[in-house]
Amino acid sequence: MSVLANWRHVLRTILADAGLVVVGIVVYFGIRGLTVGSPETALANAHDVLRLEEQLRLDVEREVQIVFGVEGPLITLANWVYIWGHWPVIVATLAWLALHNRTVFRRLRNAMLISGGLGLCVYTTYPVAPPRLAGIGLVDTITEQSHSYRVLQPPAFVNPFAAMPSLHVGWNLVVGLAIVAAAGTVVLRTLGRLMPVAMAMATVITANHYVLDVLAGAVFGLVGWTVALQLEKRYDRRREAPPAGVVLVPVPRDPEGPLPVVELQDPTARGAPGDRADERPCGQGRR
Repeated sequence: MSVLANWRHVLRTILADAGLVVVGIVVYFGIRGLTVGSPETALANAHDVLRLEEQLRLDVEREVQIVFGVEGPLITLANWVYIWGHWPVIVATLAWLALHNRTVFRRLRNAMLISGGLGLCVYTTYPVAPPRLAGIGLVDTITEQSHSYRVLQPPAFVNPFAAMPSLHVGWNLVVGLAIVAAAGTVVLRTLGRLMPVAMAMATVITANHYVLDVLAGAVFGLVGWTVALQLEKRYDRRREAPPAGVVLVPVPRDPEGPLPVVELQDPTARGAPGDRADERPCGQGRR
């Protein structure tokens, strides 16, 4: 295969994978935006989440916003992490992996599609109002201080009651795992490890998610990553398996000679072990 033909093949593969990702994202946001639950149900479910957090002693959302406040440099940083540390980072990571590590690219793609599909099941059956809409006195710092988020995610594609689970955290977690798996430098691997932690903190500080949302999002992300790894291993096993009709025949060797060589032989081919003399072509019988 010539260099030009090889590059064309690579480009077609990248475009096909990119198209699948784009279709998945559009379907995800389309379904999420069209399946908004009733405000009353979402609010009731939010209070259920808060009661469960109280029992588990995880209800720290109010205290977090009291400590960090609703304005200032730390809030601005949290807003930036929530807005620019999600989709821009996801797109940049997918583009980088598509060019430099196709295996991890597919792993990340599959993990996002799987966890996103699981998340949609929850969004459509268990709507939950986020802390900023739960009537508990928390401020939506992103809406108050920034309009960038509505540009990146238009209201038509946003379900305001899709707090549980937080795929901001779940997808940033799988992106971080992908960066750690593919990066060749300590700086990038460290970034991959810190990024999900920063996003988890930002989602709570900005009153967009509960602590339980964060934990659920991480679980969904890890489930997607684990399933994607299993699919990858299954694909590798099928690719490495010998073709149908081909058997492995070990070749005897001298004990003091080199390591044994395994030869591939087709049992349907003439001359394979087990052929009878009368099956040989005419004129090539036993002598």
